[in-house]
Amino acid sequence: MRLVWQFAAVAAVALIGSRAALALGGSPWAASALGVLTAVFAVLVYRWVVRRTEDRAPTELAGRGAAAAVGWGTLGGTALFGAVIAAIALLGGYEVGGLGSVTGAVGLFGFMAAAAVTEELLFRGVLFRIVEERVGTWIALVLISVPFGLLHLVNPHADVWGAVAVAIEGGGMLTAAYVATRNLWVPIGLHFGWNFAASGIFSTEVSGNDTPQGLLDAATSGPVLVTGGDFGPEGSLFAVLFCVLATVGFGWLAHRRGRLVPFRRGAAATTLPR
Repeated sequence: MRLVWQFAAVAAVALIGSRAALALGGSPWAASALGVLTAVFAVLVYRWVVRRTEDRAPTELAGRGAAAAVGWGTLGGTALFGAVIAAIALLGGYEVGGLGSVTGAVGLFGFMAAAAVTEELLFRGVLFRIVEERVGTWIALVLISVPFGLLHLVNPHADVWGAVAVAIEGGGMLTAAYVATRNLWVPIGLHFGWNFAASGIFSTEVSGNDTPQGLLDAATSGPVLVTGGDFGPEGSLFAVLFCVLATVGFGWLAHRRGRLVPFRRGAAATTLPR
């Protein structure tokens, strides 16, 4: 029941925020402010519902060190997507024609902040964390990566390969980042940095979502396995490869720190390491 209550509470914030953004129409500044407010409110609601349903402080969202963790995560996500774009450009699949839209980037900042925070709270903070207690880290990682990928099938230009790629990239890497650090701020930063770099900086499609133009006037062209096609660079083999490498790195770090939860038949896996 705690999974149901926590998921419902955060999902309600995400839904209200998205509906309010649609009601605002085409104002990027208002949409950006609303996105940031949605992210902040989602964190507050998550903390409140965890305290109410688990009778504990939500240490995975502790305030101390939050800014640094989000900052490092954002830098990591931005650098990782930058490496993907560099690889695609090296093969002639990405070209910049000039400057794009500053106001478009502003609107995308808030949208991506809300998406990163709410999705990480739902998938890592609620679903993965609670399922992991029952089945252990690796089984929970696989189980939660599947719905995370399927969620992106609702986007206008989504396809099965894109959903699989997102499940591997986001479901694997972001979950492994949470396990390695045992806080949600790092995967939130990674998620935001990746998405904002893709949209707000490099002006590429994000998960087939009809993404507006960002800071650069750029275009992708070439084989789908190189560029990701209409789904965007997240459907590129480069994105899958780099995120798998990051997942392995975070997994190794989690193992080194003793933060993996083993599977134990017939009972909750174990007390979670911190």
